[in-house]
Amino acid sequence: MTAFPRGATPVSPAGPAAYGLSHEARNLHWLLTNLVEEVPGVRSVAVVSSDGLLLLSSDPRMAHRGERPESPRGSTADLATIVAGLGSLTTGAACLMDGGFVKQTMVAMDEGSLFVMTISDGSLLGVHAEPDCDMSFVAYHMALFVGRAGHVLTPELRRELRQSVEAVG
Repeated sequence: MTAFPRGATPVSPAGPAAYGLSHEARNLHWLLTNLVEEVPGVRSVAVVSSDGLLLLSSDPRMAHRGERPESPRGSTADLATIVAGLGSLTTGAACLMDGGFVKQTMVAMDEGSLFVMTISDGSLLGVHAEPDCDMSFVAYHMALFVGRAGHVLTPELRRELRQSVEAVG
């Protein structure tokens, strides 16, 4: 059984890392691309492993609705670092407060918004968005990504994605 929408045709990600990726990795790239393209106001997206390593990201320089979006300092590596740090901080806070499992964190800033959502394996999905984005719409589409991708993000796939990121960087 597939975790991807019926009738969806996964597309290969652009760039040299696209070649040789497994079907599951290409589908995760497709889901990430879809999130960026379908949700107004999204600047960049990063998927980070539970140990803070970048697994998957959007290209912050890609043309998005004719605009040139910006990510923190212009780098998805910076976004991944922020997402990993915020995830760790909120997990620690929840532990100290006996708050249970952290599902989602949202930071509203004057010039943007940052959303972090936990994926089933402890990985994190981070989204940097415009300040006037529809926060509920962003959160809804993040939840769709997590629901579709969470159970296929196996240790083997995480290793493949990490190697893909290292090959490009």
